[in-house]
Amino acid sequence: MSTLPGFTLVVLLLTAGSAAADGLVLKKDVELKGSTAAGKAGPLFLTADKIESTAPDVIEASGKVAARQAGQNFFADWLRYDTTQNRVEARGRVRLEQPALLVDGDALELDLDDYSGELAQPVYHLVAQHGRGDASHIDFVDKEHYKLQEATYTTCPVDNDDWFLEVDDLDIDKSRNVGTARNASLHFLGVPILYTPWMDFPLNDVRKSGVLAPTFGTTQRSGVDFLVPYYLNLAPNYDATLYPRLLSKRGVQLGGEFRYLLNDVHGVNRLEYLPNDNVAGRSRWSAALNNIYRLNDTTEAGMLFNRVSDNDYFRDLSNLLAVTSLTQLNREFWVTTQHTNWSADIRAQSYQTLQDSTSATPILEPYARLPQARLGISKTFENGLEFKMDSEATHFAHPTMVEGTRVLAYPTLRLPLTNSFGFLTPQIGWHSTYYALDDRAPVQHISRSLPILSLDSGVTFERPFHFASQDYTQTLEPRAYYVYAPYRDQSNIPVFDTALLDFSYAQMFTENQFIGGDRVNDANQLTVAVTSRFVEATSGLERLQVTLGQRYYFSTQQVTLPGIAPRTSNATDLLAAISGQVTRNWRIDTAWQFDAQNGTTIRQNLGASYRPSPGRVLNLGYRFIDQTTEQVDLSAQWPLAQRWYGMFRYNYSFKDNKLVEGLAGFEYNGGCWALRAVLQRLATKENQSTDALFFQLELNGMGRIGSNPLDVLKHSVPGYRPSNEIIQTP
Repeated sequence: MSTLPGFTLVVLLLTAGSAAADGLVLKKDVELKGSTAAGKAGPLFLTADKIESTAPDVIEASGKVAARQAGQNFFADWLRYDTTQNRVEARGRVRLEQPALLVDGDALELDLDDYSGELAQPVYHLVAQHGRGDASHIDFVDKEHYKLQEATYTTCPVDNDDWFLEVDDLDIDKSRNVGTARNASLHFLGVPILYTPWMDFPLNDVRKSGVLAPTFGTTQRSGVDFLVPYYLNLAPNYDATLYPRLLSKRGVQLGGEFRYLLNDVHGVNRLEYLPNDNVAGRSRWSAALNNIYRLNDTTEAGMLFNRVSDNDYFRDLSNLLAVTSLTQLNREFWVTTQHTNWSADIRAQSYQTLQDSTSATPILEPYARLPQARLGISKTFENGLEFKMDSEATHFAHPTMVEGTRVLAYPTLRLPLTNSFGFLTPQIGWHSTYYALDDRAPVQHISRSLPILSLDSGVTFERPFHFASQDYTQTLEPRAYYVYAPYRDQSNIPVFDTALLDFSYAQMFTENQFIGGDRVNDANQLTVAVTSRFVEATSGLERLQVTLGQRYYFSTQQVTLPGIAPRTSNATDLLAAISGQVTRNWRIDTAWQFDAQNGTTIRQNLGASYRPSPGRVLNLGYRFIDQTTEQVDLSAQWPLAQRWYGMFRYNYSFKDNKLVEGLAGFEYNGGCWALRAVLQRLATKENQSTDALFFQLELNGMGRIGSNPLDVLKHSVPGYRPSNEIIQTP
């Protein structure tokens, strides 16, 4: 037996069959770099205070033992290596390091050929998941599989056990990146809050079938709301989610969503069914189907189908303002093709109209397009002349109003003339329309043709500008836009799909104040506007934009929509807008429409947001529309104390004298967990509101428990950030 005590040595050990233990030659570290490896896993590099050969095929090392082989490291106070069996035993402060796993324990036995073995009293750390825990025992099945007994798991930092998972058996399968736990209980702040006899979870971000974190909450209209989704990872390019939902006042709702992404087809389809609603006294359901099929490189087809069982489905069963306010559900099928100089599509479209049972005014059902065919052509010639034609043929159907077919064509020629400081764009077009109406119309066949001429022009001036120790470039951009269209009598033409455009800066620079093909305005008008921008010279950031504009009429208005009186003034209201990121933290967006003839404000939007840092958001808004709307909208997320955040929204209508949406909540960031509680009041009908309570516990790296308020918060508080996504600073 040879002994080398008193200093650290490095030795290259060859596996059984390559060399006898008596023939080992000690080498310095620099000499090992050129050595040839042997065995399945390659050479084992060993350092220790003392290394000795206790038998022909056995090496023992003690004192600061470190062994390295094929990407894994062993550390211990004592280590025994059997070269014949290629097996390692270690005792005392044992540490095993692998790329995905770090384990400390008392005693290790490991076969280096198949990586089977065991470790007593392990304390482990999963590197990729930032997860850690301990166990009474760990069995290494092979390099990709571990089994732990009486184990714990948490993503909290060391010396912090705010939450942990306690399991009788925990299997780790790195080949599938799956963990499986049996008889698992979840402990939060020392209290067990959840138990399951079996669960599995992914070890990375790859999708995996299994039960997702349940959500629960309460609403005034449906009572306790408990949902348990089950995810099915059917294939890399398609999956499904089943989500049974218990509503204590209404019953059990069944829902499912199927998503797929194939080479030429993709879609999302969702179905929900609530049998025998205990409150409504009937079964209720919804369907939302969205599928798109690519036929070739230029052509695709698609279908969109949305339908619910009754008018109050969303108002009773949803907590999102954008959903509860839906009144028209779209259903359509289309085929469209895109080419270099032309495009075409054909579609069939209809709607389901959701009425408000508390309102005395019914919502008008839109016309169905059964079908509609459109053709667009565009061509640019070498001299810069642009030709464009939009055409369509549509049959409009309605259960109670005049039906008919409309054929429309609008070819135009325009010549953009541009240089470095301005532009001039003349355009001429001919708008032609033909109607074939049913017997309910006073006139069954109507034709309408008229020329439309326009001239758009603008220049840009720039100058350096210095303010508050900062250099800017200020621009001055006057613009003039003239339109002429002669009057044509359109009083006998029904209104299939046409409405009056909201008056805005963009609308002032359009030929037609109507959207849709049933009205073409008579025009002899000039729009004059000026815009000034303040741009940081160094960064190019636009700090401020100020716009002022007005339209002037040289003839009286004759074309209107039914029930709307023609204008009486020779000029539109004055439009003013100011917007920009005025400072690092403040942004403003304001718009003002002023009736200069009567000296009154017609429309006003005032908006400002203050965002000094993530988690600190303040939004201020005021909206006024003459005779119809006056609302104030305030929302915020702000730190209340260390780790505490408060959120609120107050959206109040002075015209209706009611709260449109009210929201108040708090959020606590525990470091490895976050707790959220949100109370929301939402107007769902003209004279009806509903209350909802959201309570959620999020365990970092594990999932969320409770009802999910994140969608509500992101919609209601623009700029909201979950507290566990905010970098904490001292």
